[in-house]
This record gives sequence, C-alpha cells and structure tokens, in this order.
Amino acid sequence: MLEKFFISKVRVKLLKLFLFNPTESYHVRGITRELDEEINAVRRELERMAKVKFVKSERKGNRLYYSLRKDFPLFQELLALVNKEYGLGKEIISGAKEIGDIKFAWLTRFYIKQLPKGNMDVDLVVVGDNVNLDKLAQHAKAAEKDTEKQINYTVMSPHEFEVRKQRRDNFVMNLLLSSRVMLIGDEDEMFL
Repeated sequence: MLEKFFISKVRVKLLKLFLFNPTESYHVRGITRELDEEINAVRRELERMAKVKFVKSERKGNRLYYSLRKDFPLFQELLALVNKEYGLGKEIISGAKEIGDIKFAWLTRFYIKQLPKGNMDVDLVVVGDNVNLDKLAQHAKAAEKDTEKQINYTVMSPHEFEVRKQRRDNFVMNLLLSSRVMLIGDEDEMFL
C-alpha cells in the first residue's frame, strides 16, 4: 500500500530499512546490496532524504554513512506507517480475523523503537476474546523470520484487561503509559 502513496519503491525500501533499524548506519554500497537496487537510484533517494533531514550523513574514512534522524518532525508518523505495513504489524492486521475477536492490538515501544527488553517487556499486546494462540504464534513466527528478531507478546481477554486496569496493575499501567502503534481498535477507548 505504501508504494501507492510513495512514488518511488526505492524510497519505500529505504524508509523500511532505516525505520526498522533506527540505530544503524549504512554506506551507499551496503544499502544497494541490501535493497537489491541500482546505486544511482539509492544515491538519489538518500540525497532527497538528507535534504529534508530524514537522514544524516557522516564521513568515516573514505565512506559516507547514512543514519536516521530521530528528530525528524514526521518520525513517529512514518514509524507507525511502516510498522503497520510491514513485519509484525502487517501480520497481525492481515491475520486478525483468523486470530480471533480482537478488540485492541498494539505494538509496544520495545518493538517499534528496537529497544532492549527485560523479562517482563513485550513487543505486542492483544486484547480479545476467543484468541487462537496457535494462529497468533504462526503470525509472530512469520514476523520473526522477516525481521530476524524474537517477538514476545501477551494476550488478555477484555475482562482481564479492564480488571487489571482498574486495579492499576503495574504491567498494564506500564503498557498504557508507554508509546505504541495501534494496529486494531481505538486508542481512546482503551482509556475509558
């Protein structure tokens, strides 16, 4: 779908590369190999992205490296778009009906910003009834294969979610107070 909004498929591939790996730096030839695109097309798009300050460039030796600028004004919005269109977000959105009656599903800051996780941290939260755990696991495994990162998720019924919210359960409060990308459901309804 993003290819229909953004004219350049190379630009979409670059957005995905930088937003899925926000701490990495890449040189042009490395990007060209990774994206399997023409070097001139990659250079052209990188110049455009640098001009609008989406990426910054830094010379190391005789190579020019590009990295994501997290202070880009549309960073959060682009991060949400890419995470809904690719990887785990796409898997959950496209497989929602077979997974179950999902009221809310969201990606946590650990997944979208590639932060290190502790024992209690999750990448995906699913709140719903009749959730087919096998189907959910299949979609998570497909996303793991695509991103090459282990995915941790938690599933709660709407009743359990409400009870834990009312009791101000530490785990649920941390989930609600952290940044997220909503995949399914209305974020405002979560707080009612």
